[in-house]
Amino acid sequence: MKVLWIEDEGALLRECSNYLSGEGIQVYGTSDPGEADAYIEKHRPELLLVDWMLPGGESGLDFCKRNERSWKLPLIMVTAKGDEFDKVLALELGADDYLTKPFGLRELSARIKAVLRRSGKASSHSGEKREVHELRRGRLFLDNERFAAELDGRRLELTKTEFQLLWKLASHPGRVFTRANLMDEALGDDYLGYERTMDSHIRNLRRKLGDNEAEHQLIETVYGVGYRFAEEQEDNK
Repeated sequence: MKVLWIEDEGALLRECSNYLSGEGIQVYGTSDPGEADAYIEKHRPELLLVDWMLPGGESGLDFCKRNERSWKLPLIMVTAKGDEFDKVLALELGADDYLTKPFGLRELSARIKAVLRRSGKASSHSGEKREVHELRRGRLFLDNERFAAELDGRRLELTKTEFQLLWKLASHPGRVFTRANLMDEALGDDYLGYERTMDSHIRNLRRKLGDNEAEHQLIETVYGVGYRFAEEQEDNK
């Protein structure tokens, strides 16, 4: 498994790389965004680790945006910035997760594996991603070709918007989506609503899923950030 880490703290990079190599994760480290671009084009790593502050005038957020445009690889932002606003900004610009310094080596390894698992790349090294038309998440079944959804074998009457939101969330268990993420990635350019109308769609979707009971919630609120699909449903795909 190949990981590219853009980081200018040499000691941190060496320590983490040595640990991750024992986990079967090969890390290529650089502080140069241009060198990182060339490495991605040539080697196509499974995941990117990107420091927020980079030398040469470019930030990790700039790299996030370029990844969204060009490669769409799983990406974890690594930074000392721990404010909620910074986390939301990174997620909105395409980061799949956010790791705040200082962090433990086991946490780093666990987050890498979780992001790869959610992105569907944990067991595949071919670089090709199979198109999926059906999803099964525990009690929930989704068919993207027929816009059909079933819960415990019972058909759910969802609007197109509700289905698209549910499909996007269920496709990435555990990943946190901001309202802007859901508008852009699930609904696309043809959606004319505002971010706050997303709350109404999610509320209606939860009602149809029976998510009013806290112990059975499939869609979870991450306060101050957005929404995610309950990760414990993932092993029933």
